[in-house]
Amino acid sequence: MILSLSSLAGRTGRGVRVAIVDTGIHAAHPHVGGVAGGTAFDDAGTEDGDTIDRLGHGTAVAAAIREKAPEAALSAVKVFDRSLETTGRALAAAIRWAVGQQVDLINLSLGTTNQEHTALLSEVVRGAVAAGVLIVAAAPQDGRTWLPGALPGVIGVVVDWSSPRDACSVSIDSEGHVRLRASGFPRPIPGVPPERNLKGQSFAVANATGLLALVAEDGGLRDWIRSLL
Repeated sequence: MILSLSSLAGRTGRGVRVAIVDTGIHAAHPHVGGVAGGTAFDDAGTEDGDTIDRLGHGTAVAAAIREKAPEAALSAVKVFDRSLETTGRALAAAIRWAVGQQVDLINLSLGTTNQEHTALLSEVVRGAVAAGVLIVAAAPQDGRTWLPGALPGVIGVVVDWSSPRDACSVSIDSEGHVRLRASGFPRPIPGVPPERNLKGQSFAVANATGLLALVAEDGGLRDWIRSLL
């Protein structure tokens, strides 16, 4: 199955709430056009409210989602501050916060290969699934088992450099998990060649989330997933 802007024409993500767990979001960036609030968590998982994006990664992720779902409500949930390093406690707290805000989708353009976090992240993923919140995250790829993208109930995304940015393919893996393949290129910056811009699995996740926000517009995202299984 292919999800694409053409197959979802007419949808804008109106009424869909997306939490972006990342470096924060520069809300005034022209590719973002504002956010619907947010918060931040330090390494101990304590909420501190500083959503300023000092690294730019979260803003680029938000721009990729906004490009596809221009009317979705984006929330900035910051777990990275001055480096792309965080803790399992911060990530778990961020997911719990987003679930408590009753968002529809949680974008995790991140992952950890530290299997010590399996139990904690499994617990919060189960809580999200029970609440009807869909987590989109990096799937295992190239021999690396990313968490929470490898966990049951999470939509895992694999980067596919041959995929157009306005589409992604949908499949079920051998373990029955929904997997999407999407482009690893972010929203283009005029005058900057794609090979010099940010790119990678983070943006495959964001591109997939943007398309899923269109699917979610009519409230039928869970029914759509059940139809695949």
